[in-house]
Amino acid sequence: MNTEQIDVLVIGAGPAGSIAAAMVQKAGLSVRVVEREKFPRFVIGESLLPRCMEVLEDAGLLEAVKAKNFQEKFGAKFMRGEDIFDFNFTEQFTQGWTWTWQVPRADFDQTLIQEVQRRGVPVSFETTVTGITFRDDESSVTTVTHTDGSTEQLDARFVIDASGYGRVIPRLFNLDKPSSLDPRKAVFAHVQDIHRHEFDEPNRIVVVMYAPGVWVWIIPVSPTVTSMGFVGSFDFFDSIPGDLGAQYKTLIQAHPYLQKRFGDSPWVFEPRKLEAWSGTTTSFFGKGYVLTGNVTEFLDPIFSSGVMFATVSSHRAATLAIRKLKGEAVDWEKEYTSVLQQGVDTFRTYVMAWYDGTLEKIFFSKNPDPMIKRQICSVLAGYVWDEENPFVRDHRGSLERLVKLIDLQQKLMSLN
Repeated sequence: MNTEQIDVLVIGAGPAGSIAAAMVQKAGLSVRVVEREKFPRFVIGESLLPRCMEVLEDAGLLEAVKAKNFQEKFGAKFMRGEDIFDFNFTEQFTQGWTWTWQVPRADFDQTLIQEVQRRGVPVSFETTVTGITFRDDESSVTTVTHTDGSTEQLDARFVIDASGYGRVIPRLFNLDKPSSLDPRKAVFAHVQDIHRHEFDEPNRIVVVMYAPGVWVWIIPVSPTVTSMGFVGSFDFFDSIPGDLGAQYKTLIQAHPYLQKRFGDSPWVFEPRKLEAWSGTTTSFFGKGYVLTGNVTEFLDPIFSSGVMFATVSSHRAATLAIRKLKGEAVDWEKEYTSVLQQGVDTFRTYVMAWYDGTLEKIFFSKNPDPMIKRQICSVLAGYVWDEENPFVRDHRGSLERLVKLIDLQQKLMSLN
């Protein structure tokens, strides 16, 4: 069996793996990427956040993405019937990027990993990790199997697990644990958005409140194609007869806005489903490895935080791994887990506030305070580590106090 010695093994060639590999290679260390799937491959989750941009830039991948001319994204729009609440990323509290992209993920992910390959990083696709043995000195031997049945051993000083839903290390070492969020389901497709310019400009993600606890994403991913998905409880979808295609048609036809915009739109592909996506692990790191992206925790698609957490966590993990391999002491709990958990906990508060109606009350309140709107906008742009922002620093308390103030204002207005 062949054995290769490397400084860092990266498991997974998605955005998290590409960022990690690019950072390690940039630091002058040897790195190898192994990926179970064949690229390009379809992945849902097409909407990025501005916080991704500085990570792409530092990893040296931004120009390669710019060259693809993906659909630009300037903000997010929330719709409830005739009510609209619009966030523009230029009007945010935290200094940072004010735009990003909406991307076909197959093309986006392929662009990142091809740029990593262009720099000389070896990437093995259709390669499955079948076992990992960690030594006392934290180095490891990983056994992988290729499509032809041949096996190979990779002797690495450190492992970065960016395997996403594959969750390689958590599954091998029984680190998985359930999320605190309720399980949900999405039914989605890409459609030919033939009426787009009759309704909305394409530089926003549009979120439609469909029913209590049910919402719709509308993400323009190209000049003619839009990703549209319905998210709700299992009980909600069980109440709609038919297969996925029939359910998708029924849901479109039952909503006035969706019926007018998408009622006669051809589908690029038949509707698909994604179920019970939320999950986490008992630890984000261990002796000889670190977990990044969706391997750590995936929350919910409502605020498009998936790729943002994948890229930011992988950037930080790779930076700390480089320091460790160059002889510096790294406090993984303080410098990685605690920092990452701050962002995850902030977004978890907003996800829960979305489903319990708190954010609906805030978004559609009369005469919103401009500064508060800017502070919440920064959260939705992915700047969930800016503790100068009270809606980050005390995310739960700030939302609770704001809702109480809105309730009081509405009560006073009703008395006048």
